[in-house]
Amino acid sequence: MEVVAVLELSFKPESLDTAREVMRRVLEETRAFPGCLRVTSVVDSEDPTLWRFVETWQSAEHDAEYRRYRAGEGAIADLGPLLSGAPSLARGTVDPRL
Repeated sequence: MEVVAVLELSFKPESLDTAREVMRRVLEETRAFPGCLRVTSVVDSEDPTLWRFVETWQSAEHDAEYRRYRAGEGAIADLGPLLSGAPSLARGTVDPRL
């Protein structure tokens, strides 16, 4: 069953150019990760420092493997200093009955 994860990141206004560079690299890796079906990037219409990434994964196992990767060898060391607050992550499964 497909899993959707929504990652929300809030960046410091002065770091937006660097954030774009970092996230381009990160998203290229994420999209190539086994089980990733797609990632959509959404910049808030009213707050350009608030970005959301809607990830769709083939399964909960693929999503979990990706999270382990990012917590370990795939950690994004240059992201933290660009953020203005803690990231938020919400996950759920796709319900084909809706």
